[in-house]
Amino acid sequence: MTASATTAPPALRTEPAAPPRARRRGRFGVHLFLGAVSLAFLAPLLLAVYASLRPYEETAKYGYFSFPRRLSFDYYRQAFIDSGMSKYFLNSLLIAVPGVLLTLFLASFVAFAVSRLRMRGGILLLMVFTAGNLLPQQVIVTPLYVLFNKIPLPYWMSDSLTMYDSLWAVIAVQTAFQLGFCVFVLAHFMRTLPQEILEAAIVDGAGVWTQFWRVTLPLCRPALAALGTLQFTWMYNDFLWGLVFLSDGDKLPVTSALNNLRGEFFTDYNLLAAGSVLVALPTVLVFLLLQRHFIAGLTLGASKG
Repeated sequence: MTASATTAPPALRTEPAAPPRARRRGRFGVHLFLGAVSLAFLAPLLLAVYASLRPYEETAKYGYFSFPRRLSFDYYRQAFIDSGMSKYFLNSLLIAVPGVLLTLFLASFVAFAVSRLRMRGGILLLMVFTAGNLLPQQVIVTPLYVLFNKIPLPYWMSDSLTMYDSLWAVIAVQTAFQLGFCVFVLAHFMRTLPQEILEAAIVDGAGVWTQFWRVTLPLCRPALAALGTLQFTWMYNDFLWGLVFLSDGDKLPVTSALNNLRGEFFTDYNLLAAGSVLVALPTVLVFLLLQRHFIAGLTLGASKG
């Protein structure tokens, strides 16, 4: 037997594995870095929670980073009652929930058309929807203000008989601005779905509506859940559009309720921190409820080539 026959081919040779100690050090370094980044993002929230549990007199005397002498939830009760936060919470939900559902519904239609149907100009249409997100919102505040004052609505939809000073105006603007991003994400996700599934549905006699509603859309649940979580957070936390298009103070979203906690000559920042934590609770709750679907939507396609 010759020497060449006993030598393993180069293709079969493998690099020596890293020693276990080196792998542990690398894993520890990654975890340390991720922990530091997470702490940096959580630090403002933790500081707000810490300040909201302490009296303002104590932090004014000893500082916000001092050891607490007394902790209580009095500021949370005071913030919820003094700002009338319950009605503002309802206003934000009346804006965010229909806005999210309408945005995802319309975006899924467009994404299905440009990604699954053989239509001309699909890529151009996708570029147009995506380009809409590049327009600064502040640029069209004045045109939209004039436009909404000229669009009539029946009395049961708006007290002002126009689209201005109604929740419909805020929902419409939120939907329009978030539609492009959702179309972009859903279109690229739908392109990763096996084409054979749609072809089998066509062979079975499925129409376009059946292909969309009963075949494609159920496969998009992780992506829809991830987008729904993001969209709810963005629409719920928005302050600009409610301030511009709503003149009635009773219709303002919950983000505006924090202004009711600010005094004319003195601001209790501990009370303001308690109000901020209360305002953030619904978005945290939505994320916790949809956490599994949200993470699945973010990691979709991670193992694809």
